[in-house]
Amino acid sequence: MNTKIDTIDRAVKEKTIIIQKIKNELNKVIVGQESMIDSVLTGVLCDGHILLEGVPGLAKTLTVSSFASCMNSTFTRIQFTPDLLPADIIGTLIYNQKTGEFETKKGPIFSNIILADEINRAPAKVQSALLEAMQERQVSIGGTTYKLDAPFLVMATENPIEQEGTYPLPEAQVDRFMLKARVDYPTMEEEKIIMNKVVNEDFGDIKNVINKNELKDVRNIVREIHIDEKLEKYIIDLVFATRNKENSYSHYIRYGASPRASIYLLHTCKARAFMDNRGYVIPDDIKHTAYPVLRHRIIMSYEAEADSITADNVINEILNMVEVP
Repeated sequence: MNTKIDTIDRAVKEKTIIIQKIKNELNKVIVGQESMIDSVLTGVLCDGHILLEGVPGLAKTLTVSSFASCMNSTFTRIQFTPDLLPADIIGTLIYNQKTGEFETKKGPIFSNIILADEINRAPAKVQSALLEAMQERQVSIGGTTYKLDAPFLVMATENPIEQEGTYPLPEAQVDRFMLKARVDYPTMEEEKIIMNKVVNEDFGDIKNVINKNELKDVRNIVREIHIDEKLEKYIIDLVFATRNKENSYSHYIRYGASPRASIYLLHTCKARAFMDNRGYVIPDDIKHTAYPVLRHRIIMSYEAEADSITADNVINEILNMVEVP
């Protein structure tokens, strides 16, 4: 290991204690759901937005709000409904009769952490307003542009089983989410613990364990984590495999992953290495993050739906096929 990598490795080992502190606080109120917690932490470390997919009651809201408490940052939950308007999110101009002037009333988007609950229940204009803020990190109200305070993270949820009265997100908008995490049911043992905790109100108080400046420092370290050129080529090979029309699974794919997939795979594999207390990336980091980064960027064909083939099935096939350096 050369001197530069060794220096980064030491810096990582000094800072990863923060990750354990955050997890310890979240475990006071969250039982299990390690995959969801890791996805939220990855998004936070990489400054990327997250789409959480899961049925109601799996602690998605509680996880996000608890993390906001860990960081002592502002948190807003927005319940998306069919009658929601863009102004309900970003804000609007209000006429003040006393002064005879218009005043800016900022909307709930002006928070550090946003939970967009059931984002697919709102019409396209509302989704666009939110996703523009996600991309540009700013909003315009009455001709004036307002920068959103950093950190600014959107955690959006989708209910995969209920389609009536929903407006599916267009592919171009879904692509702006760094990760799409699947939230699964707890195990029987975990559900028993959850049941007893709720009945007995056995929840600890969440403490502030990381501030905004510390988060900025950690993000800088994550960006410096070493990745070999061969592994960078491996990322490109994986993404290009989703676009290859000559593979055995290509008839299941209408459109492959966008260039954002390569960018976000590079970001997230470094975050994964950081959470594993390493200053360098290994192939398993890339394999682990391939599923949440790629699953919403691969547009499946009608034939795939007919054969019950999912994006995760295709990703698994690609990981088996592409040679690991």
